[in-house]
Amino acid sequence: MFEWNPLPRRYTDMAVATTHSNAELPHPALQDSCYPAAAFQFVVDGLGFTTERAFGQYLSEGLPLPDMRHVTGQQLCLGLREFAIERFGMLAPCVLRHWNISRTEDFGQIVYLLIEAGRLSKSTEDTLDDFHCVYEFDEAFSLPALQSRIAARS
Repeated sequence: MFEWNPLPRRYTDMAVATTHSNAELPHPALQDSCYPAAAFQFVVDGLGFTTERAFGQYLSEGLPLPDMRHVTGQQLCLGLREFAIERFGMLAPCVLRHWNISRTEDFGQIVYLLIEAGRLSKSTEDTLDDFHCVYEFDEAFSLPALQSRIAARS
């Protein structure tokens, strides 16, 4: 569904921007949004994380990656949840809310702003509706859910 080229850097080597400024985002669609630059970078990095997870068998088996590495809006939302928990742990919901992200539709808005800015691409089947209510943030980032996901990684 959503393609990101070139190949992402390894997500564990990426630094998180903490700025709230959109000054480093030259495209007007990105500058004028309610999301800070760090939110856009998080989604781009999270897309790399999700793509790596989705196509990891190619990398682990030394196979060439397919030219088109698409993930669906639903896959991306689930991947972004895992990426947020991996990166921020118990603070994941606080960080996302600080960036004005409180529902999966926000991920969709960010993705489509990145598409408009020419930073991501989409297929003809992709729509903003693909991000509608993929999960409820209050449930996905509840204390028991966070504890369970963090414990599963350990």
